[in-house]
Amino acid sequence: MKAFITVIGHDTVGVVARVSGLCCELNINIEDVTQSILQGMFAMIMLVDISKCSVSHEELHQKMDALAAEMGMQINLTRQEVFDAMHTI
Repeated sequence: MKAFITVIGHDTVGVVARVSGLCCELNINIEDVTQSILQGMFAMIMLVDISKCSVSHEELHQKMDALAAEMGMQINLTRQEVFDAMHTI
C-alpha cells in the first residue's frame, strides 16, 4: 500500500533524518522523495510503501503526530487510494 508523507515547517537541521529514521524504525520503505526550501520554509513529499509497516494505521498516525510536535512542523500521512478517490472526476 502506497502513501504520501508531507512535511512542512521552518527549515532546521535533521528534518529528513528524523522522518526517514521513523520510517526505518517502522519498516516503511521510502520510494521517492522531493524537498525544497521556500523562503526559509522546508517542504518535503515522500512516496512510501506502508504495506510492511510494523504498527497499525492508528499508531502510525500517532507516531507521525508526535514527531511533528517534537519538531514543531506539520506532518501528514495520506494513503494513495484516499488521494486518488479525492481526485476522481
